[in-house]
Amino acid sequence: MGNESGRALYDGGSYITVDGDIEAATERFSFRDVEIATASIDLEVVRRGYRRTVSAPSSVEDPAGSRVDVPFDWPKAAPPKPRPARPAWEGLSDSELTFEEFTRVEALALFDYMRKSHSRGYVVSLSGGADSACCATLVAQMVRLGTEQLGAEGLADSLGLDATLPFGAQVLTCAYQPTENSGDVTRNAAAQVAEALGARYFVIDVQPMLDAYRSAIETSLGRALDWDRDDITLQNLQARVRSPSIWAFANEARQILIATSNRSEAAVGYTTMDGDSSGGLAPISGVDKTFVLAWLAWMEKTGPLYAATGKTSPIPALSVITAQRPTAELRPQSAEQRDEDDLMPYPVLDAIEELYIRDRLAPQSVLDALTGRFPEYPRDVLIPWIRRFFQLWVRNQWKRERIAPSFHLDDENLDPKTWCRYPILGGDWGEELDALS
Repeated sequence: MGNESGRALYDGGSYITVDGDIEAATERFSFRDVEIATASIDLEVVRRGYRRTVSAPSSVEDPAGSRVDVPFDWPKAAPPKPRPARPAWEGLSDSELTFEEFTRVEALALFDYMRKSHSRGYVVSLSGGADSACCATLVAQMVRLGTEQLGAEGLADSLGLDATLPFGAQVLTCAYQPTENSGDVTRNAAAQVAEALGARYFVIDVQPMLDAYRSAIETSLGRALDWDRDDITLQNLQARVRSPSIWAFANEARQILIATSNRSEAAVGYTTMDGDSSGGLAPISGVDKTFVLAWLAWMEKTGPLYAATGKTSPIPALSVITAQRPTAELRPQSAEQRDEDDLMPYPVLDAIEELYIRDRLAPQSVLDALTGRFPEYPRDVLIPWIRRFFQLWVRNQWKRERIAPSFHLDDENLDPKTWCRYPILGGDWGEELDALS
């Protein structure tokens, strides 16, 4: 079980069954090196019952042509056996089970990746938004679940930690890097989340570096940069100026820098290369933004079920994240920048991506499938969003080619190296998009 070759994840679920009855099972998402399931089975009884079942006729035809039942001495049914004890969380509802399994598989994957890469933990550029908070929280869950299963000494031995010091500060480094466009909401959110997770935390004001870069570029161009003419340039400059310092923390601590982009952003290229895409591992690029937001709300109020206490362990501090509307905070605060204003509502974006990437539907079929799925958005509203998605998808394959290694978590993935191949120069869907109606 664990992380195989960096991307594929195995939950370790193995079963011994007889006639569909589970006789024994291993624990899924275990942090232990080996899980063994054992059961004593009388194979002769199994074979005898099988032979009788498949070979004995239930009736024969008499000379008159009618069917006559043949008495058959079926093996006496054994008394029902108690099912093997299973973790309480496996009995959760489907929706909660999805969140529980996501938490456990990510925690196991991060644990196994950390020890197999011989690193000392993870670094997250904590923006005060949902994606970075999700990544940091998953690292903290790695510590919590690992300690529960292996014990403090066992986790310390597996990861090379000092068992006498808090694990959170040893394996998780976070930094908030504000500019003049950053607000108090995200600053406070980043600080509260880092404290709740027990992370080592820094604040670095990158505005002086941003001013220096901007001044150097303006001098070279012989003109001032302004938001009307140079919007993308100024946004990306701000995102990229944060990269050197967060990489420095990773180098100093010998930890892995986590790229925080999700699958929704990867689909439409809503990420700055060498900015927020910087990192050696992208643990949530296999899940969409809608799921990330729902999982954070679940972590805030419920959280995973721990065997040691028999109770869930929510992180109420995440309310400072879930109460916000996602924003990149790359434009002046007066612009009130919001991700969904730049793109479209995330549930719609994620539905389009699913229909196109997973189900292979063309633009018109995507529109037909979405009609009625979101009653609040009529077709004339959906059409420009579908056009925008396909245009951005085609233009941004080169970004997906450069995404850090990501985990495979469901039946859909945009990793071009192992799952979703697409040409970098892939056409523009022009005629089909123009014909949408």
